Amino acid sequence: MRAMQQSPDLDPTLPATMPIAGHIDPVPVPRPGLVDGVTPREDGRVDLIGLTKKQIAAVFETAGLDAKAAKLRAKQVFHWLYHRGVTDFEAMTDIAKTMRPWLSERFFIGRPEIVEAQVSSDGTRKWLLRTADGHDFEMVFIPDADRGTLCVSSQVGCTLNCRFCHTGTMRLVRNLTPGEIVGQVMLARDALGEWPNSMQRPRTDGSLGGGDLRQSGAMLPEAPAFAGAQVEGAGGQGNSWDNDEDEAAYTADGRLLTNIVMMGMGEPLYNFDNVRDALKLVMDGDGLALSKRRITLSTSGIVPLMARAGEEIGVNLAVSLHAVTKDVRDEIVPINRKYGIEELLQACADYPGSSNARRITFEYVMLKDKNDSDADARELVRLIKQYKLPAKVNLIPFNPWEGAAYECSTPERIRRFSSIVFEAGISAPVRTPRGRDIDAACGQLKTSAEKKSRAELDRLAEEKMAALD
Repeated sequence: MRAMQQSPDLDPTLPATMPIAGHIDPVPVPRPGLVDGVTPREDGRVDLIGLTKKQIAAVFETAGLDAKAAKLRAKQVFHWLYHRGVTDFEAMTDIAKTMRPWLSERFFIGRPEIVEAQVSSDGTRKWLLRTADGHDFEMVFIPDADRGTLCVSSQVGCTLNCRFCHTGTMRLVRNLTPGEIVGQVMLARDALGEWPNSMQRPRTDGSLGGGDLRQSGAMLPEAPAFAGAQVEGAGGQGNSWDNDEDEAAYTADGRLLTNIVMMGMGEPLYNFDNVRDALKLVMDGDGLALSKRRITLSTSGIVPLMARAGEEIGVNLAVSLHAVTKDVRDEIVPINRKYGIEELLQACADYPGSSNARRITFEYVMLKDKNDSDADARELVRLIKQYKLPAKVNLIPFNPWEGAAYECSTPERIRRFSSIVFEAGISAPVRTPRGRDIDAACGQLKTSAEKKSRAELDRLAEEKMAALD
């Protein structure tokens, strides 16, 4: 009897217990078991977004592939997930057709659920997103003429209770996972149609933000209200978290998402491991491949973790300073009661990799009659020079929200403050407010979700889907 020849479409790396399409297999299909850091979904499948190549290989091996095949398939799948941005295993054309159903049955390619998408009059986009277990958080995309910055959240809610920040009025629900953090970047690339050789164009049905983000009108910020001061977020300055680097390498290919700032909901250093793991995926040269010089991590001053962030993540550092005296910072940034200004500035001086070419950014919200005097500006200069910090200062006009106890400093006062710092040789641009009309500006995140009930958001989503039918 002639030996049976193997079908050319049959993948020899598949485990023998794989069910054959069109047949009923009474043998239970092996499922991915427990791998460190990996929790299956309720349906038993494992979401691959947020996993490294090593973790993907581990879950493949646990699901039945031998070690060599698992490593090979993990490398292929990692490329399709993070470099190509596919959301369907059937799109992975270098993987045998017979293996794709095997992957689909055991694994999942997730994205955060979009609950609501809003577009500001200045082109800023804000998404209200929902985790698989039903918790809401937000991300913001800020387009400029020469760059696009994605503001990424690290937690659902926050514990820091900064008095000027609306997010600080929320309770902390939980940390976001690496997949939920990197998923924000991937979702933004979906919306912008920016995966390599992608046929996808920006969506026009509103589900990913509405409209074509490549319209020139959506790429320009509002006119600055602080003439005479250094202005950030206008023309070539963009969001100057890293203005010193040549933009040509990042915009020559027409890419819109060029920068990431960990300045959304939550304190990134209180979710250190997940933020680190997510940003390593973003920086992986085989995946999203965004330079660490394009990423800024903001902290309110969790001093014990700052050096570790520099060593293990290595991205740009921004510090939410906001005051230069103990009494005022104790009031508006309560973490100061635990880690004082001097301790914080010494941690900045010790931050690995800081230099004149890679300055630390100090965020400073301008609050009327609270932290905006000439004396405050001079003390800020003194502190920066005392600790010999390679630094720049972003002055942020306070963005109002209902119930806030503060007002924004006047444009004249902000100009004066900026001039004092600038004349001392320290860059002090004024950040142009972006997305205020959709509560997407600094300190306003989650406001719109707080104003609407879950039932109302669900109703709006249903109406939008019905309109598309």
